[in-house]
Amino acid sequence: MTLPLSHLYPVKAVGVFAAILIVVLMQRRHHPFARFGPGNQITAVRALLASTVAGLIGEPPLPIVVICLSTTATVLDGVDGWLARRTQMASAFGARFDMEVDALLIQVLAILVWLYGKTGPWVIASGLLRYAFVAAGAVWPWMRRPLASTIRGKAICVVQIAGLLLALLPWIGSPMSDAIAGASLAALAYSFLVDTIGLWQSRAGTRDAER
Repeated sequence: MTLPLSHLYPVKAVGVFAAILIVVLMQRRHHPFARFGPGNQITAVRALLASTVAGLIGEPPLPIVVICLSTTATVLDGVDGWLARRTQMASAFGARFDMEVDALLIQVLAILVWLYGKTGPWVIASGLLRYAFVAAGAVWPWMRRPLASTIRGKAICVVQIAGLLLALLPWIGSPMSDAIAGASLAALAYSFLVDTIGLWQSRAGTRDAER
């Protein structure tokens, strides 16, 4: 079966993946191990899958292809961390790499949900929340403090991706797709709010201890 893709599709997909690799290589000095590690290798595969989905922006709607690729990337999300821990190569570098691939996938899916006419442009906030959080760290140093991995954060990330994938199903249209995407966005916003409050309280606690 031949997919109705333009000649620009491979350029877009490869371009996104190349940009990811450049950023990873620039941050490689923060990786505490000599080897890249199997966990990071799986995350790189996930990044490749996210890039192939990103390349579909501006192409004819292919919701089933998007869902299959994104579901594979999401399933592998449970493998990379496990491999890193099993091989004793877990690191902050790997956790950040994994988190940013999740953020990219969410942003791409949100854009496709909008472009496929399932919701309004507001759904793009699903991906922008992460980048707004990172940008806030450039303004307020306390926002750059490390966050501990939580079951809540991991679960809501899966809920957000699952919500966007459900909204993309061909037989689900508005207003159901709006409700699903809206609910998953609300859950993600709640998670970021909890993290922000936690960082603020940690900042206040540190100042009190220094007095």
